[in-house]
Amino acid sequence: MFLPLLFIVPNIFGQNENKSIELKKLLEDMALYHNVKFNYADKDIEGKLISPPEIFLPLKAKLVYIENRTHLSYKEVGGYIVIYSAPSIAKKRCAYIIDEVGDPVDRAVIQLPDNSKIVTRQDGYFELPASLTGSIFIDHLNYEPISINVKEFKDDCKAIVLKLEVLELQELITERYIATGISKKKDGSFTLKPKKFGILPGLIEPDVLLTMQQLPGISSIDETVSNINVRGGTHDQNLFLWNGIRLYQTGHFFGLISAINPNLGNEVKIFKNGTSAFYGESVSSAVDISSHTKDIGNGNFTFGSNMINVDFYTRIKASENANFEISARRSFTDAIEFPTYSKYSKRIFQNTIVTDLDQSTKINYQSDKEFYFYDFTGQYHQKIGTKHNLFVDFIGIRNNLDFTQGSVVITERSNLQQLTLGGSAGWNTQWNKNHSSEASFYTSYYNVDGNNSSIQSGQVMQQGNTILDMGLKIADHQKLTDRYQLHTGYQYNEIGIENSDRVNEPSYSRNIKEVLRTHALIGEVEYDTENKKLHSRAGVRLNYITKFGMVYPEPRLQVNYTLTPDWQLEGLAEMKSQSTSQIVELQGDFLGIEKRRWVLSNDKDVPVQKSRQLSIGATYKRNGWLISLENYYKRVKGITSGGQGFQDQLELLHDTGQYSVWGSEFLVQKQFKNFYTWMSYTLNDNNYKFDNFIPNKFPSSFEIEHTINTAAIYEWKKVKIALGSRWFTGKPFTPAISNAPEFVTPSSPVVQYAAPNSANIQNFFQVNFSASYVIKATEKSQLQLGLSVQNIFNRKNIINRYYRINSDNNGIEVVNTYALERTPNALIKFTF
Repeated sequence: MFLPLLFIVPNIFGQNENKSIELKKLLEDMALYHNVKFNYADKDIEGKLISPPEIFLPLKAKLVYIENRTHLSYKEVGGYIVIYSAPSIAKKRCAYIIDEVGDPVDRAVIQLPDNSKIVTRQDGYFELPASLTGSIFIDHLNYEPISINVKEFKDDCKAIVLKLEVLELQELITERYIATGISKKKDGSFTLKPKKFGILPGLIEPDVLLTMQQLPGISSIDETVSNINVRGGTHDQNLFLWNGIRLYQTGHFFGLISAINPNLGNEVKIFKNGTSAFYGESVSSAVDISSHTKDIGNGNFTFGSNMINVDFYTRIKASENANFEISARRSFTDAIEFPTYSKYSKRIFQNTIVTDLDQSTKINYQSDKEFYFYDFTGQYHQKIGTKHNLFVDFIGIRNNLDFTQGSVVITERSNLQQLTLGGSAGWNTQWNKNHSSEASFYTSYYNVDGNNSSIQSGQVMQQGNTILDMGLKIADHQKLTDRYQLHTGYQYNEIGIENSDRVNEPSYSRNIKEVLRTHALIGEVEYDTENKKLHSRAGVRLNYITKFGMVYPEPRLQVNYTLTPDWQLEGLAEMKSQSTSQIVELQGDFLGIEKRRWVLSNDKDVPVQKSRQLSIGATYKRNGWLISLENYYKRVKGITSGGQGFQDQLELLHDTGQYSVWGSEFLVQKQFKNFYTWMSYTLNDNNYKFDNFIPNKFPSSFEIEHTINTAAIYEWKKVKIALGSRWFTGKPFTPAISNAPEFVTPSSPVVQYAAPNSANIQNFFQVNFSASYVIKATEKSQLQLGLSVQNIFNRKNIINRYYRINSDNNGIEVVNTYALERTPNALIKFTF
């Protein structure tokens, strides 16, 4: 849909110097564009033709442009700009400062030869005295300083482009990657700066877990943040950290809402491959969310609301060397139901209506639910002297659902509670410009309790899953020479997981608790050539699990080479492991909702998972074009069939195996001043191998073979608009051979299945829209308004399908799970 925009936009934003228009028409256009009023005598402008200036120039730069071509002058009188005829006009020496993407740079300091200074306005515009000679010096905190001779200032206002600081540029491959605030680094990671975040289709806030799904190679097979698949992996194979605390719960409302408050992050790092050796316990991606800043900063307060929840964030400056940061968010869905919540509810609880294939009838259950969630965080930052920083953090996440389900003759009540608590303390020391150290401790607690009462069987199941995770980290970073840096460290981790089950009919009870302790030694070396064309990092993580007496190394490698100023080549490789995983239980599910529980490896039927991954890529960037291609191969051993969500003949079988995935990720992006558009394509071939299954090789349940994402984004001053689409091939499923069941015994009907994952559900297609507008109330306060619509065309996308036996008539039921319908959301946020 949006690929043609790549070709038509140059015609929209291009300027034809030979095409002149009436000056009156130009002034009318400028009045609308800049929200100003002009006053002039018709005789002064009558008959004057002029080639229009660039539309994105500052207002005063356009006025100088008109002066130089018409011998008219201007002055500001009251609320008007008066245009008048002047016999002789002194040429103005003016300029405007922009960054590399064309945005104006305000608060840049221009130092004149006489040591006086000028500070640019919000539009980046400034003027120089007519008698000035010599050179001026331009400086800004975030950009490279630049010196310009006054002789370079001629007729029109000069456009001065500032580049980001050299030290930052050395680490970057590209600054704006699919959205403002997202960049790709030379170490292979993607970095998201939430406070600088622009906009993406369907999003009105910098939600980390939803934003990362827009990156090539990252998706969610069921459109939730609790089932994020990175290059064919399962959600539990991703490592999620918040200020060093590992999170086992990432979603509210069963994954439709992120559990990470969008106000929190200062910097987010996302690794798909080539992960630093300081990250363990994941065979897929690593997502490191940090709210820590180097400076104490000033106090501020943010309060906002969307159609699901209200939230606030505040930074309190306790002293020149200390501050507090507090955030909280709470849903109001248990009191008020807006359309957003209604759509979410329908998506989650839709499978209380199923279809009998044999009779083609529907079975309806009446239900009532009460759901709410909240989360909160706190942070204390203390600077001690000039070298030391102390951070103390805590986080809490809570979900609560009460669900009453009934028919004409019976009513049952169920409930589900999820709780996450975490805390950390860290000490950082910058001994000198070449040497730093850090030490930190964290603890993370996760608990889920469910009570599920079945209408059909009268069975009551009580289930619990509890995790207590504690860890210690020590790291030292030393710059040995201009070319070499050495990073060393030690990590200790202790994880305890408890699982409990109670069933009334038949009577059954189980309680299992396991503990694993792991030690890890870490060593990494970074190397840069003298000309900075080659950047590489090689490291190893040496793990030791005390319970198994198991020692296994995990080498990591990352290489980036600048072939030309426009071309960069990249190679990434890694070996990783993890001892925790999730088991998925579906047919004994909770109210039609997938139920998962965390388990620990026992070195037997639940082995330690180990992965190997290799990727090679290239990036081209020039004249607003960004083209990126990456090919990869990944293999993960030690997976269990219980963790793959089988809903067919394999559901009750247990085996350990592996999956292998190879694929390609392609992105093309073009920028035109404040407008840019991009398209990404991902190819994914993902296959299981279980030696004891027949067949032993078949497609993965998490394979999405082809994915295409597109977006067209416009950002101008305080206005941001995004329109985009997502298309991908349907996930594999196992079809039933017949609509009638097979009877193993007269009272034991079963579904007859074809080969596992031998068919695909229909392709997924969705178009999303979002827009935001910022109103600057005062110098230090602003009001943000936002609107988003997911699935604009209300397409009925199936995201899962499975079969089951109806216990009343022994018929086969097919259960289709549908994606979100058209879902609006709105945001209002005030910051001061």
